Amino acid sequence: MYIEIIDNQRYIGINIKPGKYEINLCEEGTIQQGRCWHGLLQEYWVSGCHSYNANNFNDLKDAVKYYLGAGVEEYQRTIGSDGKRLEYPITDYRLKSWADYTKKERKESIDRLIAEMHQAHVHSKKFYEILQGLEK
Repeated sequence: MYIEIIDNQRYIGINIKPGKYEINLCEEGTIQQGRCWHGLLQEYWVSGCHSYNANNFNDLKDAVKYYLGAGVEEYQRTIGSDGKRLEYPITDYRLKSWADYTKKERKESIDRLIAEMHQAHVHSKKFYEILQGLEK
């Protein structure tokens, strides 16, 4: 898709010079990607082949999101643990939510998870069913 910029007054905050540009819309992740990701994670947990220090499924999910997913996102905390407003904001980090992953981030995370599951020798029927579904 191409767009022609005639004046940049409509694009406040972005330095765009007049001219022609090729644009790609930022795509949200799909429902199918979400089902695939969570199915793979569940199968990884059930297989017991992972080497993460995880006591439950949520621990595994967080570890995989940290190491194989989009990781953490930075944010400014303005409220302290006591509920009072901080004098100066504190930079903090949190795991990026799967719902906030872009389509590209989801694809890359799924690819990395599959590669790690192969290396961990996950050979369950469900794992191969998920892989076959991805081939379609």
